[in-house]
Formats: sequence, structure tokens, C-alpha cells
Amino acid sequence: MKKSKWTIDAAVLFQIQSELRMTNTASIAFLFPGQGSQAVGMGKNLFERFPVARQTFEEADEALGKKLSQLCFEGPEDQLRLTENTQPAILTVSVAAWRVIGEKEVKPAFVAGHSLGEYSAHVAAETISFADAVRTVRNRGKYMQEAVPVGTGAMAAILGMNLDAVGAICGDAAQGQVCEPANINSPDQIVISGHAAAVERAVKLAQERGAKRAILLPVSAPFHCSLMKPAQERLAVDLQKLTFAAPKVPVVCNVYAKPVEDAESSREALVRQVTGSVNWSDSMQLLIARGVQTYLEVGPGKVLCGLMRQIDRSRKCLNLEDETSLQKTLSAALSDAI
Repeated sequence: MKKSKWTIDAAVLFQIQSELRMTNTASIAFLFPGQGSQAVGMGKNLFERFPVARQTFEEADEALGKKLSQLCFEGPEDQLRLTENTQPAILTVSVAAWRVIGEKEVKPAFVAGHSLGEYSAHVAAETISFADAVRTVRNRGKYMQEAVPVGTGAMAAILGMNLDAVGAICGDAAQGQVCEPANINSPDQIVISGHAAAVERAVKLAQERGAKRAILLPVSAPFHCSLMKPAQERLAVDLQKLTFAAPKVPVVCNVYAKPVEDAESSREALVRQVTGSVNWSDSMQLLIARGVQTYLEVGPGKVLCGLMRQIDRSRKCLNLEDETSLQKTLSAALSDAI
């Protein structure tokens, strides 16, 4: 009798799981995306295909007291783009994907998340509960949006210029205002943040001084700079009320680009990252130095895989956001293991 497609898939999956149990997990890190990776429809395939993903969306809906799942799957896009909605939405999709891959017995040696994604990383490391995280990032988004009046701040991407040069440009452009490196994403991509006029001056200086590109970004607030101090103070109060545990997997934090391995350091790093720079490039270089060979972007989009290609093209970066990418990831892991 001819085997069904699903019987064959089950046999293949058993083989993959057996091989992965023998794979050196020290070579795997999970990466969790941040704001900007959202898209209407994200997570719907996981919700429909995997009970653990469905449970994750139901937990988020209950924790927030509203249908976040419907917003993820159906939009409207303008509502999904609101920071206080975007942040819990991306967190929920990322945690759903993490729980799905966890059922396949793929476990990381390290986890890291880009800005908002650091909360997903801490859920994966069991530092904080998912319900606490989803409520906290909703407030985080609200506080960040309210910290600066609309139109007061701006962000811009500077491409093809090193950090020292960008720092010098920010200093020259500030003229008594705030203009600071916000996201050090790769050696070739640095995002700056601050007062709108200062950021615009910095863009012009970058263009004059040889940047490949310098462009203003369509963002609603100047994230990861000192203008976010009011948001940081409000979030610190919320985080102090939460129960934190020591991470079961080292979490490479944005602010210091090094692992946090105890509860209080984890809490402090999440507070500091609101005004601090996202040191993503250095975080990835740390993982490379620790011998991590394979990186799995867990959640919507492929932004972090794109940055890894800029940081070190020799490293494999896979993504997991739906059933198709799950099968590709498991097959790639199997090919590495045998």
C-alpha cells in the first residue's frame, strides 16, 4: 500500500528529531525579531496548523483582554502598526513559533532578541512568563509612543559608514539637541535617533561625508535614545513588579552585548535598553566567538537573517514563521547533522 504524504512526513520528522538529539546544540542560537517585522497575516498559518501556537494566541488574547490574534491575522494594517499593538503582536507570533520548534526538540545554546525581541528571548529562557511579557510590551509600546510628541523626534539609517564616523556626525549635528546612534545593526548599517532637526542635519552630513545612503525612516517615535527617558522610568516601575527568574538559557542582551544569566541583571538590561543603543552587531560577534554556527530567526520576517549576511556570510541563518519555513529549517538541520 502506498504511504500517505503525512505518513512519510512523520517518518522523516522522526529521523530529523533523532539526528537533532545527537547534534551539538552549542552551535545553535535563536534570534527574535523586533518592531518593523510585522505584517498582516503573520502567525495565522502557525495558529491553524499547530495546537501549541493556537494556545499561545489564546493566552495573549486573554492576557490583553482583546483579540490580538484577529489583529495579527486580519489587520487592519494601520492598527497593527500602532506601537502598543505591534509590540505584543510580534512577541506573540515569536513565542508561538518558539513553542512549535520546541516541540521538535530543537534547543538553543543562546538566545537573543532585537530590541522588543529581547522580551521574546526572555520568555524562551523562562526568565519571565509569557502573560507578563505580552502585557509589559503593550505598555512599553504605549510609553514609548507617549514619551515624545509626534513630529518632535526622528530616526534615520546610515549605510556604509562605521560607528566612529557616525558618532562624530551625531555629535556635530546635535547642536544642543539629541542625536545618538540607536541601532548598531551591522558594520554597514547604523540607525540614529533624536530630535527631528538634529537627525535631519545628521543625514545631510552623512551624505556629504561619504555614506552609501542616509535616509530618514518612517517611524512614529525616536526609539533608543535619551528622549525615551520618560518611557524608561515608567517601564522600570512595571518591570519591578514582575517576577524574574534566572534565565535557563543565556540571553545576550542588547545594551551590553553579553549574556545575562541572573534575574536582576535581566530586569536591569530590559530597563536600560529603552534609552540605550541596540548593540546587535556586537551581540552577533559575541555568539560567533562562542562558536555558534547556525542562527534561527524565530518569528515574523527575515530581518535578522539579512543582518547576519552583513555581519558574517559564512554563518547559516534560517527563519521560522510558518509551516513551510519550519520544514525547511528542520531539513537544513538534518543535512547538517548527517
